[in-house]
Amino acid sequence: MSRLVSHCCLAIAACAVLPGALVAQQVPPSARTDSAPADPASQDQARQSGEPKPVPTPTSDPLGDKPIVPDDQFDKSLPPLSSDINAPLEPIPQEAPFTPQTADKAPPSVMPPVIAPAPDVPPGTLPPAPEPAPELAAPLPTLDSYNTTPVTEVADVPGGKSAEIRYDTVVNGLGDLDLDGDFKTFSSLKKGGGKAANAAMVAARGREDEALAVRLMHSRGYYDATALSSVESIPNQPGRVRVVINAVPGKQYTFASINVDSQPVVPGDLITRNLPLKVGEPIDAVRVQGAEANVTLEMGRNGYPFVRLGTRDVLLDDTAFTGDYTLPVDTGPRSSFGNVSTSGRLAFGPDHIRILRRFKEGELYNTDKVDDVRKALVATGLFSTVTVEPVDTGQNAPDGTRIVDLAVTQRVGRTRSIAATGGYSTGEGIKLEGTFTARNAFPPEGAFVVGAVAGTQEQSGTVSFRRSNWKQRDRTLSFGLSAGHNNYDAFDAATLSLFGRVSYDSTPIWQKRITYGYGFELTGTNESVYNFNAGKRQRGTYFIAALPLNIQWDTSNDLLNPTKGYRVKLTLSPETSVRGPIRPYARTQIDASVYYPVTSSIVIAGRGRVGSILGIARDDLAPSRRYYGGGGGSVRGYGYQRLGPFDPNGDPVGGRSVNEFALEARYRFGNYGIVPFIDAGNSYASSMPKFTDWKFGAGIGGRFYTNFGPIRVDVATPLNKRKGDSRIALYISIGQAF
Repeated sequence: MSRLVSHCCLAIAACAVLPGALVAQQVPPSARTDSAPADPASQDQARQSGEPKPVPTPTSDPLGDKPIVPDDQFDKSLPPLSSDINAPLEPIPQEAPFTPQTADKAPPSVMPPVIAPAPDVPPGTLPPAPEPAPELAAPLPTLDSYNTTPVTEVADVPGGKSAEIRYDTVVNGLGDLDLDGDFKTFSSLKKGGGKAANAAMVAARGREDEALAVRLMHSRGYYDATALSSVESIPNQPGRVRVVINAVPGKQYTFASINVDSQPVVPGDLITRNLPLKVGEPIDAVRVQGAEANVTLEMGRNGYPFVRLGTRDVLLDDTAFTGDYTLPVDTGPRSSFGNVSTSGRLAFGPDHIRILRRFKEGELYNTDKVDDVRKALVATGLFSTVTVEPVDTGQNAPDGTRIVDLAVTQRVGRTRSIAATGGYSTGEGIKLEGTFTARNAFPPEGAFVVGAVAGTQEQSGTVSFRRSNWKQRDRTLSFGLSAGHNNYDAFDAATLSLFGRVSYDSTPIWQKRITYGYGFELTGTNESVYNFNAGKRQRGTYFIAALPLNIQWDTSNDLLNPTKGYRVKLTLSPETSVRGPIRPYARTQIDASVYYPVTSSIVIAGRGRVGSILGIARDDLAPSRRYYGGGGGSVRGYGYQRLGPFDPNGDPVGGRSVNEFALEARYRFGNYGIVPFIDAGNSYASSMPKFTDWKFGAGIGGRFYTNFGPIRVDVATPLNKRKGDSRIALYISIGQAF
């Protein structure tokens, strides 16, 4: 907290000289007027009679009225003064030491004092010294006779826990102020765990918590608060005490006035409207600090990057229990964005940083946009450290604002990484994926990526080039070559593909309403397919050219774990299959999902999917390009690709259309969750879905929420069980089902 200044009364203490005891001065014999010695008999008679003894006074002053040292002699003895203040000091003259022979020649000012002998002691002799005490005369003991064993504390005794003092803590007066939680967090007694080595330690902790209680009450505006701790023994419980802290808050102080001392700002109420303190409210330290932080934040958002808050003053009136609040603010110049510069160990230059920023030169300065640039730089994964700071150029823009450049300091870090993921589901088995990425192999942000998939039913490898933030922030350009083998009940395929894609995607730091992607794909695949004319499964080779396109509208609040909003995605892929004559066709699909929060811990999530392939017969399609239903991302409870038409051998052959529906109730408690769900859907041989003959699956799932997304474990069963369907299906993956 800043300094709190209160009204106080200044007490002025007056000092008086009080009359003390009279000081007697002994007169030397040379100063007496009567040279004859006094009669000892008369002195004894006067002493015995109790009469005061007269003290003779001198008849004349031996020195007279003359000064001890004449003025002219005193002035001549002073050393001459120099007007040069830097001149060295004059040496001190060495005088002859004082001896009895020089005593007569010494001036009166340096004459040695005359010490009169003590009464009843002959002149020239000293009184006899007292006899020393026998203890002082005894010889000192030898060092080896001392006990050098260190003092042992109770806590140092082996097994000394039984000797520790146990204590209970009782706090009165803080509960009504809602300060119990803060007290428990910082309390020395609470940190001690209810035990201490001795009673002194318990009392010391109690005194520390007294001060803590007072500080906490001050933070809520109770500036007259007091606290007192006491240690009480507990009857019939030896070795156990009770520490009681009684807190008395007193009267709560409120704001009498709120003042801001600053330069003019634009708009004029920029500071006052963002300082949410009101006259009559309690002087709460947390609210005051929060209000001041809000001023700094809003000033930075509205063109003042160099704003500084001074030390607040709260002038307390202890008679009215109010306080006058004053906040000094150094606003600095109102500023606009200028250029970008960079230094350090560079991953890329300023031109690429300009692509990452979401503002133009000349715009009013906004700290949120500066923080956004910093986050975008961090998200590249290329730096060990990176900073973005405003720099005052000292130049003004045409609109009168100060031009502020951004200075980016880079320190490139490790740009190579290895990542791996894994999962399991009934029907697909185990699937492990690994990638090696050199993120800045081709600056700026040109990555070389090698990926591999190893699973019980899928094996593949991919080599690709990817340039992130290509000519626009969050736009990605990628090219790649992949080869793989898939062995499913529906088909067995060996595939080689060349692809290219441009995508504009959402990121964790900037989730966008509209995203899109487009590209090309050239695929050659050799697949097994059931020939209904021949009545058996045969292999065939297909050459496919496709121009996939997708666009999505997203209003959800989170990419990996949405709790409200909706998403709609449209996918369109014009394709042609070359197996004999060219057969152009189009694959279309619409996916939609919605998320509705019933309470803070329960979310209802729903999903729907409709897909259709137009312009080609099913048997002319490569099996890998057809629609299938069933599995962890479709209708749970049924095997992967096990929904739809079958051949005479009971193997799925896929279709030209599909529809699916899913409903989940996501209940979360802490980092865990329970999700009951029901799915439905099917695929059809026709080009349009029939929305009939749906197959239903139901189950329950568990969620473990992490900072990179929820880990999902779902167990489902088919409600329309068919011959060959398993009763239980298990799915393990990262992320929600949709």
